[in-house]
Amino acid sequence: MSQIVETKPEQVGLSSERLGRIRPWMEQLVTDNKLPGVLTVVARRGRAAYADCVGYRDVAAKLPVTEDTIYRIYSMTKPITSTAIMMLYEEGKFQLDEPISRYLPMFKDVRVYAGGGSENYDTVPAKSPITFKQLLTHTSGLTYGFTGSPVSAIYQAAKFDFQTEEGTLWQMMERLAKLPLLAQPGTEWNYSVSTDVLGALVETMSGMGFDKFLQTRIFTPLGMKDTGFHVREDQRARFAANYQKEEQGGMKLIDEPKTSRYQKPEPLCSGGGGLVSTASDYLRFCKMIAGKGKLDGVRILGRKTVEFMRINHLQSGGDLASMGMPRFSESTMAGIGFGLGFAVVLDPAKAELLCSLGEHYWGGAASTAFWIDPQEDLIAILMTQLMPSSSYPIRRELRTLVNQAIID
Repeated sequence: MSQIVETKPEQVGLSSERLGRIRPWMEQLVTDNKLPGVLTVVARRGRAAYADCVGYRDVAAKLPVTEDTIYRIYSMTKPITSTAIMMLYEEGKFQLDEPISRYLPMFKDVRVYAGGGSENYDTVPAKSPITFKQLLTHTSGLTYGFTGSPVSAIYQAAKFDFQTEEGTLWQMMERLAKLPLLAQPGTEWNYSVSTDVLGALVETMSGMGFDKFLQTRIFTPLGMKDTGFHVREDQRARFAANYQKEEQGGMKLIDEPKTSRYQKPEPLCSGGGGLVSTASDYLRFCKMIAGKGKLDGVRILGRKTVEFMRINHLQSGGDLASMGMPRFSESTMAGIGFGLGFAVVLDPAKAELLCSLGEHYWGGAASTAFWIDPQEDLIAILMTQLMPSSSYPIRRELRTLVNQAIID
């Protein structure tokens, strides 16, 4: 019996029969050796109405996926970090147009890439400082080391990577500030370590370790008992293996649960991609956002703040395609804007997605995903462990399967 499901689908305007199409879809993905295992949760009007899982959390050990399986959620960490920084915004710690160098002085005189190779390149001064809003919207000029840009190559040459680096967040900020920006702040959308910088800002402004802030201010109040930056000893039996798609098809193991770096605490907590969690924990976070900052009597953010976070904040109200990102992961970015911490649907027809105007969402590198649809008062969560997230169009397929089951 499901530990997640709270009501029958029909009681919240969903069809049990039509939701039943999700399981064969999941089974086919596992049978075709595309995914090791997969779990889907659907909630509407504040109550979970569907939860089902198939396949394995560890293929070699034949350990099945269960509702309490623990996953690397990678970039689904970002909305949580963005929530943390907005809690400090509500306390008057900063304004969105304020330079981050007020708290992280190493970013006072950043420079922008102007040509050259990974070890011998030219730069020009930034025309304006990086602001808090630019970090929240990924328009800061920062990037990642895996995007294929010239600055990505510079990150790689400098061995700058939050997943493997040791040290403190402050030390990482000092290293990052010395590397060039990919673009002038505010001019382009580039997926980046911006949210890791937000984590450092949370730590600096609160005077509390970033992991401790999340635990005391978000996870404990929301009852997210299985979410954190490492897998505790009592959780290890539930921790999933991670896989990578092979070029010829199929998967290969890339992170064995027993030897994973997630088995022990790390001094460097990545606000951009460091958390592990369960479907039920992440559902509680999504319910809080869908509830405009409140869940089960506990308020994390104010109503106006959540409403503000989930509108488009890109320059001139444009979409991601117009900001230099025509495609990302498995999807086109036409008709998709970006709020303060997650993508926002501006035009479903242009995005070619069966979804709603104002829906906000994001996913993780191991193909996990969530979305919150305010129009339909609906939440969906997809959990699996396959990299990269662009391997198969499973997020778009699940949107169709979920939304076709709405019957009122």
